[in-house]
Amino acid sequence: MQLTGGAGFVGSHLADKLMMDGHEVTVVDNFFTGRKRNVEHWIGHENFELINHDVVEPLYIEVDQIYHLASPASPPNYMYNPIKTLKTNTIGTLNMLGLAKRVGARLLLASTSEVYGDPEVHPQSEEYWGHVNPIGPRACYDEGKRVAETMCYAYMKQEGVEVRVARIFNTFGSRMHMNDGRVVSNFILQALQGEPLTVYGSGSQTRAFQYVSDLVNGLVSLMNSNVSSPVNLGNPEEHTILEFARLIKDLVGSRSQIQFLPEAQDDPQRRKPDITKAKMMLGWEPVVPLEEGINKTIHYFRKELEYQANNQYIPKPKQARIKKGRPRHN
Repeated sequence: MQLTGGAGFVGSHLADKLMMDGHEVTVVDNFFTGRKRNVEHWIGHENFELINHDVVEPLYIEVDQIYHLASPASPPNYMYNPIKTLKTNTIGTLNMLGLAKRVGARLLLASTSEVYGDPEVHPQSEEYWGHVNPIGPRACYDEGKRVAETMCYAYMKQEGVEVRVARIFNTFGSRMHMNDGRVVSNFILQALQGEPLTVYGSGSQTRAFQYVSDLVNGLVSLMNSNVSSPVNLGNPEEHTILEFARLIKDLVGSRSQIQFLPEAQDDPQRRKPDITKAKMMLGWEPVVPLEEGINKTIHYFRKELEYQANNQYIPKPKQARIKKGRPRHN
């Protein structure tokens, strides 16, 4: 099976599960936001292959299942390069659907709760069409994923390609980028470094977070199910941003202050998945408690900060060499 974006945060955890389950796994990644370090423990294993490839270019390999996760997924990453984000989600998805059609593979699209935009319906079920600003700062990602879903169903209808669509809600865990600008990583990093925890707006916006292992189990269940319509994968347990800030501050044991900044543009006010469909059709729901997941993520970030501190190259001044009683600087 093939994993695009397999060296990324979610992709690498999915690669781990598929490898542990005994599958042959080909990871395709261009390392725009993915990191080789996330999958290097599998390099050399006979069932594992890593291909440095950008899905915007066509790919010709033999596979039976394609997990299509390639796309920057955090606001700083997709806002930094909106055109690249659009190309990955449109041309990249077309290329992967073309591959699925050629080799008769089933394709799972990692879509997003962002297809619902700033929702006017709460909680969000798969029937809701969304409320998206097509020209806002997040549109390259939101609309990119919406059209990627459209493409999946066009290929299903016209070419008979088997598709699965996962609408993924906020997820966290180890291997997140430390500076990806997402709520959990921001707060953990700020708390560990003794900096103020920055809350945008009043902090009354809500988010619902699932731990990455729960999401990975959901993706595998969906891929191997008979459900071809979109399925929400997320945690319906809703918390305010301010509650997250306080919880993380306590779990880190940090003395950081909480600092309020102006609200971000098009920041959804409420996010909560209706996961009735996943429960009924897949028998899936999140099982990792929030505190347990946050503690694991704090542990990972602590190690990452140490890793960074130990691997920074600081040139040492050269020693003066003594020759004939006079110091000589090389």
